[in-house]
Amino acid sequence: MLFGAESFRIPQRFVSVDAVEAELGRFESALNLVSTSLEENERLARERLGDQYGAIFGAHRMMLQDPKLRNEIEGLIRSKCFSPEFAASRVLRNYARAFRNLGNPYLAERAADVIDLEKRLLRALLGEQHPELSHLTEPVIILAHNLTPSETANLDRTKVLGFATEAGGHTSHTAILAGALELPAVVGIGHFLTDISAGDIVIIDGNSGTVIVDPDEETLEHYRAEALAAESQSERLAALQTVEAKTHDGERVHVMGNIEFPQEVAQCRKRGADGVGLYRTEFLYLGSDHAPTEEEHYNAYCEVIEALDGQPVTIRTLDLGADKIPGNHREFASEPDNPALGLRSIRLSLRDIDQFKVQLRAILRAAVKGDVRIMFPLITSLLELRKARMILGDVIEDLEESGVEFKRDVPVGMMVEVPAAALLADLFAKEVDFFSIGTNDLIQYALAVDRSDQAVASLYRAGDPSILRLLRMVIDAARTQGIPVTVCGQMSSDPKYIPLLLGMGLRSLSVTPLAVPEVKDVIGHLSLADAEAIADHAMSLDVARDVENYLRGEVTRLLAESEHSETTDSDNRE
Repeated sequence: MLFGAESFRIPQRFVSVDAVEAELGRFESALNLVSTSLEENERLARERLGDQYGAIFGAHRMMLQDPKLRNEIEGLIRSKCFSPEFAASRVLRNYARAFRNLGNPYLAERAADVIDLEKRLLRALLGEQHPELSHLTEPVIILAHNLTPSETANLDRTKVLGFATEAGGHTSHTAILAGALELPAVVGIGHFLTDISAGDIVIIDGNSGTVIVDPDEETLEHYRAEALAAESQSERLAALQTVEAKTHDGERVHVMGNIEFPQEVAQCRKRGADGVGLYRTEFLYLGSDHAPTEEEHYNAYCEVIEALDGQPVTIRTLDLGADKIPGNHREFASEPDNPALGLRSIRLSLRDIDQFKVQLRAILRAAVKGDVRIMFPLITSLLELRKARMILGDVIEDLEESGVEFKRDVPVGMMVEVPAAALLADLFAKEVDFFSIGTNDLIQYALAVDRSDQAVASLYRAGDPSILRLLRMVIDAARTQGIPVTVCGQMSSDPKYIPLLLGMGLRSLSVTPLAVPEVKDVIGHLSLADAEAIADHAMSLDVARDVENYLRGEVTRLLAESEHSETTDSDNRE
């Protein structure tokens, strides 16, 4: 189903002076209608997906009710006699253009939220009906220039098999909602709609992030076979959800989940994760101009800890970047040319110590209810780590003096996600209780590549020999000092890297909840000898492409050999 960019014909740009008050009343009615619609979307998203996803539409409603936005539109109607349609479109398009021109991928993707509001307002003013994507009569794949968050949230999951868009990115609200719906999606792949005609067969490959138009018969047969194999694989992996992850020769490996929102714990439990290795806490700060209170922090952490029922959870302190600092922190922020190198993560927390203490107090209080660890992000120097630990010590003293119940001996670790931290891993290992390697940022900083920039994204390679050396350096330092180390970046969710990571000495991985069964499956087909041999050979290669091709081939071989062995054993028993 082709779902192109909507265009609205605005019937008139200007109204007569005598009609201004009436047009203002029409604009007011449209605002109320859209606000009611957003409230309903927020309610439905909360019921279907959870509170944090509903908050996306709450943020849209706050934007719509912003007095500055309203005054700008009404000002154009009053002073220039613009029609409400023309005034609303002009103001909102200016806002969207400003977001896109900030030179930051995250903020550029927020422009889609502004366009969503423009569409809603124009529909309300013009009386046009919304395309009924939520009332489809047969299964479809949606191909669109872009889907707004509201359109995505209202997709009928029983009819929509997946979608692909020309615009968007992995941090857009559309992508976030697609993930929550477990809906296959490829976003931001560039212009392709002009290459598609009615009646064309289209394949969306969510695994590789590609869209294939008018495939030949051989390709169709390949994907049909892939679909059947995936269905069989899904059934087989479901059986692993209650099984501990162990190598073929009995070595226990802990496979934990990465979560963004408290509700995702249910997915970790359902898929047999050993706990939560990365609990991101940024959702508490986004979508609001007020700083979260200690109780808001505390309640969110308790929800996860209690749901895990004794399993460990590692809570990462605030890891907002300079590109997405909420209103309550903007007094500390500048407008950097490169947000990745600006005031973010632990740097922001060390600047806003009062808010840092609020979060640490809540974590220590919630830790009474279970197995909790604290993790500091983006540590680059020993001085930063020591400052953070000193502030934690102050919080402990304050809690003791106030007589509040809390847990004192919470393990404290750090993310290793910049080359400086990896190079000094032997020194950091003496001052923390554990490491967690954030490969996403580590690769970005080591290779000087922004993976969201399509012009250089191909240079972002987890298999680059420099990345492998940094990983081994950190793992060896942790082993020497006797502290545990985990990988929590996307690398650990990719099956081809599992033998490499285990061969380097890792015994703990933190992955996306969906990947838990597949990662367990790969581990179960490996022996430590296999993993160590694979890691040694991978380390001897000097080109990222060769490393990745080799690792991909080894995983395919191991799984095929195991399947053949299981078939042979079954035949012999018969």
